[in-house]
Amino acid sequence: MFVVNPFGDSAVHVQLGSEVNEAVFHKVRAFAAWMEAKADERIGELIPGYLAVTLFVRSGADVSEVARRLAEQGGAFEKTLAEAAAGQGRVVEIPVCYGGEYGPDLEYVAGYHGLTAGEVIALHAGTEYLVHMLGFMPGFPYLGGLPVRLATPRLATPRAEVAQGSVGIAGSQTGIYPLASPGGWQIIGRTPLRLFDPAEDPPTLLQSGDRIRFKAVGKEEYSQLSDKNKNESKSTNMNGN
Repeated sequence: MFVVNPFGDSAVHVQLGSEVNEAVFHKVRAFAAWMEAKADERIGELIPGYLAVTLFVRSGADVSEVARRLAEQGGAFEKTLAEAAAGQGRVVEIPVCYGGEYGPDLEYVAGYHGLTAGEVIALHAGTEYLVHMLGFMPGFPYLGGLPVRLATPRLATPRAEVAQGSVGIAGSQTGIYPLASPGGWQIIGRTPLRLFDPAEDPPTLLQSGDRIRFKAVGKEEYSQLSDKNKNESKSTNMNGN
């Protein structure tokens, strides 16, 4: 699929697939990389999504003309994208303390699927996930690969605040809250790792294309890792000053 349409009066939308899967993910990444390498002076910014890439044109550029020229090259793009190798990102291990105060919805998720809490943890931590994109808030990873048996509806009433590091499930997705915020995901655990730190370069722990493996840890190890991260953060801030 390669469908190009103007997107308002300042952007062009390039649809590259109709279903969220790994093949379309790599196609989106390859197209975004192709456009960046091309360095078209008419394009100011591009934003990859699950199924498409949105290209924001610079002031003075004709959106319809940009869309028309891209559409004419659809065949060439398809060939390039089909031949592009599916690049492997990093594999990042995320420690998670499941259940209890860190995962208040673990028992609900287990009951919803007729599983034990231990079975939910084993399924969730026994899968490798792909970071499709970051969004919603700085560093929030949208992950593909959640086992079908764990797909669970969002909360009927969102929480006023979800703790930083919370690991949740919403529908067929799982994700991690990098900052405290309101949210309606089913929270099954929490990681002590910081997914977003404006003092770091890059400021986000994860990037699109990375793969995640969750590792179940107990409260003691969680506390040790949390203290370690706090100390490292203080050291970084002191050095920065």
